[in-house]
Amino acid sequence: MSTSKHIDVICLAGACLTLLLTMAFVCGEALGLQAADVEMGYESRLFDTSQVHTIDILMEDWDGFLETCQDKEYAQCSLVIDGETYGSAAIRAKGNNSLSSVSAYGNNRYSFKVEFDHYDSSKTYYGLDKLNLNNLIQDNTMMKDYLVYRLMGDFGVAAPLCSYVYLTVNGEDWGLYLAVEGVEEAFLRRNYGSSYGELYKPDSMNGGGGGRASNDDVKLQYVDNDPDSYSNIFNNAKTDVSQADQERLIASLKQLSQGADLEEILDTDAALRYFVVHNFVCNFDSYTGSMVHNYYLYEEDGVLSMIPWDYNLAFGSFQEQMSATELVNFPIDTPVSSGDLESRPMVAWIFQDESYTRLYHQYFSQFLTDFVDSGVLEERIDATAALLDPYVQLDPTKFCTYGEFQTAADTLKEFCSLRAQSVSGQLAGTIPATSDGQAADSSALIDAAGLELSDLGAFGGGAPENSGQGGDVARGDQEGPQGRRERGGETGSAPGNLTTSASISDRGVITTSLLAENNVPVQAVPGTGAQTAMEPPAEAQDATSADLPNQAQEETAPAPESEETVPEEAPASESENEGNDFTQEGGTPTSEDSTQTLQTEEPMQEGSNVTDGAQGQMTDSFGNRNQAGQGQPAEAQGTQPGSNPEEDSAVQAERETAILLAASLVCLLIGLTAVFLYPRKH
Repeated sequence: MSTSKHIDVICLAGACLTLLLTMAFVCGEALGLQAADVEMGYESRLFDTSQVHTIDILMEDWDGFLETCQDKEYAQCSLVIDGETYGSAAIRAKGNNSLSSVSAYGNNRYSFKVEFDHYDSSKTYYGLDKLNLNNLIQDNTMMKDYLVYRLMGDFGVAAPLCSYVYLTVNGEDWGLYLAVEGVEEAFLRRNYGSSYGELYKPDSMNGGGGGRASNDDVKLQYVDNDPDSYSNIFNNAKTDVSQADQERLIASLKQLSQGADLEEILDTDAALRYFVVHNFVCNFDSYTGSMVHNYYLYEEDGVLSMIPWDYNLAFGSFQEQMSATELVNFPIDTPVSSGDLESRPMVAWIFQDESYTRLYHQYFSQFLTDFVDSGVLEERIDATAALLDPYVQLDPTKFCTYGEFQTAADTLKEFCSLRAQSVSGQLAGTIPATSDGQAADSSALIDAAGLELSDLGAFGGGAPENSGQGGDVARGDQEGPQGRRERGGETGSAPGNLTTSASISDRGVITTSLLAENNVPVQAVPGTGAQTAMEPPAEAQDATSADLPNQAQEETAPAPESEETVPEEAPASESENEGNDFTQEGGTPTSEDSTQTLQTEEPMQEGSNVTDGAQGQMTDSFGNRNQAGQGQPAEAQGTQPGSNPEEDSAVQAERETAILLAASLVCLLIGLTAVFLYPRKH
């Protein structure tokens, strides 16, 4: 048997090294050892795009809250997200122009911002701290935001996750919304790790454009070295910013404006990908438009990048004074709609160096190949429309009619097809790619005279007929038993002020009637006396594994007592069950604070391509990353009321830590044993 006079030292050193590595793994965050991307947990739950999720907002004085929404003050509420209850969340109305525009539609369908950590900084939804619920205003397609965020993420841009949710308030239908990940701490951790940089949302209430000095900072121009000259940036910081952070950003903006050594201060690859998608969808309510807003600026170690935000007016919906032909052919090499290109240094650099311009064109060509020529984008639009269709029909507060929604989806596909033809021609040189070139010769432009872009929903458009009343399908069927739509004990005549005391059984008859009228077959839910929708037509099955609002319930927690109950034989639809609980023996649903659990249908196959439906993912030949969580099947939920999934995660983390520490201690013990018991030669 071979021995070494140094065996005791070797054993002890090995044991100590094992212990140190274990401690570094356990305490790595505190030591600054961070992963580039962090799996938070919420990505594959709420942001599973293969289904429409459910959120029930529980609040005692909802009507009082709506009256104060213009003030953007937070109010306390509880949320039931896909059957899981989260108490003590904060909610307020959100938006600027969209907030004031809601009243023009004659209803109270505001967009909302939810903060899970507002009252308790330790509370999140599986790691998510902020959530936006967008009301889909000025978007008859109901998918402009959704499509662009998905395209951005699929093309390698750090973009917010999103998915659709059907909102109820205290168990009563409110409408179809888009849930969007807040671009704040959770977003930063997910995309950049725990040691993330600084985040800003530059904005100016002056409207931008015109070269006014007060807006030079939101254009990301270098003004001088005084931080006060960048108030529209630093006053809108989303992270805690120090003087050193301000000086570093100003230095980066100076170098950007000079156009020197851009790789030192700009993530050129991320910026190119951002502007390829951005310029394809023609969104001028943005950095490249007259308002010069609706973007986030991320800075880390002096390196800048753009994060997309607010695309409900994309696909030409903001520029009503331009014709459809002008918008379809909007030049990709002069993509600024107001002012000159040089006034926007964050995009101008692409066209100041031929090598960057060529790379930009290569990325644009790759984008068209991956998403348009392949049919991915058209199939995604079709799949998303099929996913949303039954929810749009049931939505009592939507801003357009069901017929307008159907027309808008077709118009959106036509716009994308014509836009792709024009961009292909611009890349090939057969169509001028600059505004001056198109002004000099418009003969080769793609003709889009027959395209009605107003069908998509537009900025500044008036309220459509019957808006806020559930559209043309629901109109007349949404009335309560006395010929009115009610909520919360008060009768409201104004469209969208859906305050009602109508019983759930009344709502169930109405909703089931709506399903039948629109050829959505229904079947009984065993043990409940309720009815639910059956599978959609084959062409819609790829769009979702959740066919109608609120899947049938299988396992539930006991519901609190309620004064209003539904007889077991009363017909009811799936939509009716949102926010309500059924006992396993077929007990009566309640409209109180109750939870629901999802009956999981056959899960989508993992790894399915994006062409199989809205839930798919995409990886192009450049090897860019996909959005985490998009297209992954959601895990079946079933948490009891008041339970906290974060505590379960914490317990699991503690268990794993204990195992690691125990293993290291065993190794240390073995080493010490070897030191004292191993035979030595003297």
